[in-house]
Amino acid sequence: MKLLLVAALVALINGSYATLIIKGPTQPVLEGDRVTLECLLTDSEFNISQVRFEVFSQYMQSWRPVWQRFYCFHSMPIEQTTDSLTMTIPFVQSYYEGPYRCVSDTENVTELDRSSQPLSFKVHYLRELSLSVQGYTSYLGVPQELRVRVGDDVVVTCSTSASEEPSYLWSKDGDDWILPSSTLTLRKIRATDEGQYTCIAEHPTVDSLSKKRTISIIVLPEDAPWYESSNGRLMLMTSAAAVSLLVFILSMSVFLCRRAKQAKTSKGPIDDRSQKKPIYKASVESLPSTCADKQPLV
Repeated sequence: MKLLLVAALVALINGSYATLIIKGPTQPVLEGDRVTLECLLTDSEFNISQVRFEVFSQYMQSWRPVWQRFYCFHSMPIEQTTDSLTMTIPFVQSYYEGPYRCVSDTENVTELDRSSQPLSFKVHYLRELSLSVQGYTSYLGVPQELRVRVGDDVVVTCSTSASEEPSYLWSKDGDDWILPSSTLTLRKIRATDEGQYTCIAEHPTVDSLSKKRTISIIVLPEDAPWYESSNGRLMLMTSAAAVSLLVFILSMSVFLCRRAKQAKTSKGPIDDRSQKKPIYKASVESLPSTCADKQPLV
């Protein structure tokens, strides 16, 4: 009895989605591929002109027409035939994953009857590798040629972003050893450790997705000057930049102080109201006048 109920439920569910069918890619989708989605009608009572594509918005937590979500990204041409509707994503990215469905605007039909079963596809990608060296700032970028002195420790970490966590391994050119790790650690480095080291990242499910990056490690003699190493050069560059900034700040401070001092000591316009001494006609400071007034001119 239970088996009959389950079979009836499955038939009911499948039947509810029989009117509209959405089809998509059957092979693994890589970032940058061209993806085509297709809506098919199985009921002649429906009109393909009333069918549209919808995508589920995780932000809005609702189904939205495709154009309302992706209007600011790449254009996605939609073509219509007698019984099908196709949409093409010319350059697929991870934010196009969906899920998608086909929906008809036919009236007097339930929600299940006028919409297809949702379709989702995974976009696989693997970004370019980046290297970071312990004790070396990442803002200037890791040099392709790392110069270290004998006895120094070298720690190089390889990283990237991917649709799934990739696997890492390190190898040395001309040597048969392989290090299954994202971090290369060389303690108390010796002259024999000099060479080219390559980091390889591989996608766990798509064999064609792999990236690699090589760094050359040069071991300097023990008596080599400290400024010949990569860290020494970095210190010199940082010190030079700091000194230049300090000189600029001091120069600006001196200029502003002198400017303020000159403005403070400069003479302003004469204020006639501040002159308290009376001026007489017979005095040296007298002003020419046509009247015989002997009163002080205040």
